Amino acid sequence: MKQFISFIIKESKHIVRDKRTMLILFGMPIVLMLIFGFAITTDVRNVRTVVVTSSLDHLTQRAVERLAASEYFTITASVATPQDAERLIRGQKADLAIVFSPDFASKRQGMQFIVDGADPNMAQQWTNYATAVIANADASLVNSKMLYNPQMRSAYNFVPAIMGMLLMLVCAMMTSISIVREKEKGTMEVLLVSPVKPLMIIVAKAIPYLVLAFAILTTILLMGRYVLGVPLQGSIVWIYVVSTIYILLALSLGLLISNIATSQLMALLLSAMVLLVPIVMLSGMLFPVESMPPVLQWISAIVPPRYYIQAMRKLMIMGVGIGEVLREVVILTAMTVLLLAVSLLKFKTRLE
Repeated sequence: MKQFISFIIKESKHIVRDKRTMLILFGMPIVLMLIFGFAITTDVRNVRTVVVTSSLDHLTQRAVERLAASEYFTITASVATPQDAERLIRGQKADLAIVFSPDFASKRQGMQFIVDGADPNMAQQWTNYATAVIANADASLVNSKMLYNPQMRSAYNFVPAIMGMLLMLVCAMMTSISIVREKEKGTMEVLLVSPVKPLMIIVAKAIPYLVLAFAILTTILLMGRYVLGVPLQGSIVWIYVVSTIYILLALSLGLLISNIATSQLMALLLSAMVLLVPIVMLSGMLFPVESMPPVLQWISAIVPPRYYIQAMRKLMIMGVGIGEVLREVVILTAMTVLLLAVSLLKFKTRLE
């Protein structure tokens, strides 16, 4: 046991002494949280809006006032014809035009949107927001209620996604590079001939990254709660339990990558191809999985962060119990067992 603890202390000292690694491990979460929380946002704010109306009746006036009072829209002009509004949009002087028909008040309908569709996702959001604001100008039209995220802030969506990305990258990438570094230096053979069993060596190298992963998880949760204002509605205990399963899965994947890679550069490239691209594109971090083509949905089914991000969104934002994320927990556990078994078997084979 003393030798095992000595290996853990040795690996911990290697990590702490490497200033670049420490900067990456703790600098990356902070930077990404700030970027995704404040810079990269899908929140609708200050959309330049043109109003087209031929008769400003009481209901139309109320709708325009609600648009102007909301934080989402800024009324930049009022024109007489849709053609005038379209010219303003083509001239990049407006993003959205709302055309009210002359009988809008009497028929409670007759409204057209002219939108800058260069970014179709944002154009759809502008239209949805404008519809909700105008409909609420008269309670008899629509009465809507937004659950879990009434302010519709994108940070609610990004914080669980950043957790899934960072924990996977830190645990898998750093673990694989650590083991490959020992192979490159020729010190792995020295370690393997020591009295400690090879499996214990791998465990000893993984434990410091396990501790760092929990430190990063805690940092993200604290920043999300107190800097970005994202609530923690669910049980913090279950958040850490599910995260522990996910971290073990990431460590297993890192061990598997270290078995394949022969150099640190190769380990980085494999990590980028196997981890970074699928996490960003196929995990539901940025784009809904349900909107993807069927083939990509099938591929995303084997991407572990997809299930972790889903579970964290339910636990953190919706405040559900563990029973509501049981499906995701079972899938993550099965993936962890499979990856760990394959990784250890492959590692043992290579040792022989």
